[in-house]
Amino acid sequence: MWAHISRFILRYKLFLLISLLFATVFMANKAIQVQYSYEFLPLLPEDDPIYTKYQEFLGHFGQEGNVMVVGFQCDSLYQLENYNAYYDLYGQLKEIEGVEQVVSILQARNMKKNEALKSFEFKPVTSQRYETQKEVDAVAKELASLPFYRKLFYNDKNKTHLMALTLDKQLLDDASRIDLILSIEDVINPFAEQIGVDVHYSGLPYIRTKSTVKTKAEVEMFIFLAMGVTAFIMLLFFRSFSAMFYSMLVVGIGVVWAIATLVLLGFKITILTALIPPLIIVIGIPNCIFLLNKYHNEFKLHGNKIKAMTRVIQKVGNATFMTNATTAAGFATFVITQTQMLVEFGIVASINILLVFFISLIIIPSIYSFLPTPKDRHLSHLERTWMNKLSAWMEKVVLNHRNIVYFSTVLLLVFAFYGVSKIETTGNIVDDIPKDDPIAEDLDFFERNFAGVMPFEVMVNTHKSNGVSKSSTLKRIQKLENVLAEYPEISSTSSIADLAKFSKQAYYNGNPDYYSLPSSQEKNFILKYAKNTLGDSADIFNSFIDSTKSVARISARMKDIGTKQMRSLRDSIKPKIDAIFNPEKYDVSITGTSVLFLEGTTYLVKNLFSSLLLAISLIAILMAWMFSSSRMVVVSLLPNLIPLVLTGALMGYFNISIKPSTILVFSIAFGISIDDTIHFLAKYRQELKANHWNIRRAVINALKETGVSMFYTSIVLFFGFSIFIASDFGGTVALGLLVSVTLLFAMMANLLLLPSLLLSLERMITTRSFREPLIDILDEEEDIELDALKIRKES
Repeated sequence: MWAHISRFILRYKLFLLISLLFATVFMANKAIQVQYSYEFLPLLPEDDPIYTKYQEFLGHFGQEGNVMVVGFQCDSLYQLENYNAYYDLYGQLKEIEGVEQVVSILQARNMKKNEALKSFEFKPVTSQRYETQKEVDAVAKELASLPFYRKLFYNDKNKTHLMALTLDKQLLDDASRIDLILSIEDVINPFAEQIGVDVHYSGLPYIRTKSTVKTKAEVEMFIFLAMGVTAFIMLLFFRSFSAMFYSMLVVGIGVVWAIATLVLLGFKITILTALIPPLIIVIGIPNCIFLLNKYHNEFKLHGNKIKAMTRVIQKVGNATFMTNATTAAGFATFVITQTQMLVEFGIVASINILLVFFISLIIIPSIYSFLPTPKDRHLSHLERTWMNKLSAWMEKVVLNHRNIVYFSTVLLLVFAFYGVSKIETTGNIVDDIPKDDPIAEDLDFFERNFAGVMPFEVMVNTHKSNGVSKSSTLKRIQKLENVLAEYPEISSTSSIADLAKFSKQAYYNGNPDYYSLPSSQEKNFILKYAKNTLGDSADIFNSFIDSTKSVARISARMKDIGTKQMRSLRDSIKPKIDAIFNPEKYDVSITGTSVLFLEGTTYLVKNLFSSLLLAISLIAILMAWMFSSSRMVVVSLLPNLIPLVLTGALMGYFNISIKPSTILVFSIAFGISIDDTIHFLAKYRQELKANHWNIRRAVINALKETGVSMFYTSIVLFFGFSIFIASDFGGTVALGLLVSVTLLFAMMANLLLLPSLLLSLERMITTRSFREPLIDILDEEEDIELDALKIRKES
């Protein structure tokens, strides 16, 4: 088959290059239409019980993840000038398109009793600027008499204040949110300077917006760094501008196609898919290295350019296609996670890994067939002294010191298994953001003063119309609020029970001593007032109960705790909920965006482990198909599994937790590192035939021939993935660092452990089935007689 492919590419090279040009123009036109994702992508599948409960909550009470919070510390807010500035800020924020509601202590409403209408009315405590300090003092006194707002919008102990801005959900789902957040900051920052305070911003809309802005900047940075690093390494290895330039052309086209694939599939750029363009560069360059190395080797042998190119396609094309297929398979396993963000990443990455292979297979042979024959300086990299010394050292080790290789491996594994036992699983909403980043520092401010900003909800379903209005239900809700108050991770709560207490206070003319649940007698006449409450005042009641008064919510905020702590928190609260609300009569659910994310993280980590096992199994099947030897599959997998264990050990020793961003390392690294194994074993099998089944000679020849390319590609991959260390996201940094280290371990294992195992096991693994595989893979160095092959000249 590959003989036909080589003839086709070289015979129709001009047609293929022109077609590729037009296709790239089309893809470039699509690529410029790419959009960034700003919406919250759920980690849980739609049929997950936690996700369905969250959707049920949204059905009753609407969105709860579209609130941005602003906080500051000020012990003089109720001085006349500062108060008026704060009041003016409210008006300025309300004028911004996209800000639906602004709530702070100055927008607090006092519940008043309307004797004439037998109803309650919520009247603003303040609705104007004031001329005298005495008027402001009166406002401060009234606010202090309203326990309902205590710790919701101010922390009297620390003199800190909080403002909540409800933002337009539609604007939050596209790029308009960036301008919206900037507009809000442009209004608030002058206010902060005016009254002399440091202002802090947080909330899910703010965190996601700032994270997306960082992601957008990093996409461009990573492409630039990946291009720069790989171009430098190519120039260093080949000492040829043309080798570097055309390799960059290959991966450059690959990047355009990758971004266009996102658009064609209807996907947007997320924090994960933002990694695909640099990944394509880093993974695509090894294809060019193998093609160019083989071309130079072949040309050095016989000096026939066309014959060399023919052999390049036939020999490199076959084995390299399989290596790219195994890498793509590793990424494709993310599809089983059922998490939208990872599914998109897996689909786009796997497709484009194969596409960049075919692009390289067309461009490199076609263009080099037009270029002048290589000069001696272009071939000098094949005879470098240091490379020969390295090859000689490896030969010496695998021939004479295999026991040291095995002893070192066992010693490292003992060290590794202990390290792996120290790994912990965690995940936070801002886990990947550095501690000294303003986002993390601002979040810390809210966690210290208001117990966090992440939405935390408890939904109580009584399964009875007006069931929430019963005194027994209100008492249970209050009891549960008292339980939640015991947890420092959770802020002060708000519920219909608090409104009932506020109603009693209003009924007794605002006396704060009466801020408590109404008794059974008081409930009857207070309830009459509540039923007659209409308009905006009624909306406040309705925000805590559904239309049938059968479902109630207890709203709070919580700290950005990790998945492990969240699990402990839920396990601790659940039995206490069941003790208050009989599970046979009430359905009580802990929900909210924070719960959804943290539970989703746990789900995702479990599924990523499954995808890793699937990747290993799938690649094992491919290896068995390629080599038709179960024993060879075991030998080939071992040098690639050990580096994963060593990387896990480093994570344990350096307290790098298992989370979505770090668990990705194992599938990605395994899918890439197995490539070197395929190249080595393919060459080893060819050498067995050439050397009449002399295993010792076959191993050494395979090591000499493939060692250079394996070393080159490993260096490219190591430094290529290292560029992710420049990221502002901790998860991306960990991904780049851990994949680089894993691939370095894998290179050593494939160059030392794999040949050592082949020599030690000898006849046990080199069976007849290995000699005669189901699929005939032509290694990049396989010797095929092509003298009789005729290439027609293009007309």
